[in-house]
Amino acid sequence: MVLTGRGLSRMLRHMRTTINLPDELILQAKKAALESDTTLTEIIANALRESLAKPHRKKTKREFKIVASGRGGVFPGVDLDDTSALLDIMDGLRDPNRR
Repeated sequence: MVLTGRGLSRMLRHMRTTINLPDELILQAKKAALESDTTLTEIIANALRESLAKPHRKKTKREFKIVASGRGGVFPGVDLDDTSALLDIMDGLRDPNRR
C-alpha cells in the first residue's frame, strides 16, 4: 500500500503515538486542559508547536568513551536493540534476574 496525496496528508495531521512523560507534568497538563475547557491532546499539541517554533541553537557534540567494567557483556535477556524492553528493565518492570 502506497500513501499519496490526500491519504498521506490526512495521516500526517493525526498520528497516534505513545510517549513517556513525568507524572507531575501530565497532572499539570490535565489541570490546564480542564481550566481551559480543552483536551489534553490540544494542550500537548500547542506546547509542542510553541516549542518547535522557537529557534534552537545547535549543540556541539562532544565525543565520549564508554568505560565498562566486569566481564561477560549484558545480563541475560537484555537486548540492546530493543528500546522498549530496555526502558521496562530500567523502570523495574521486567527484571531478567527475577525468579
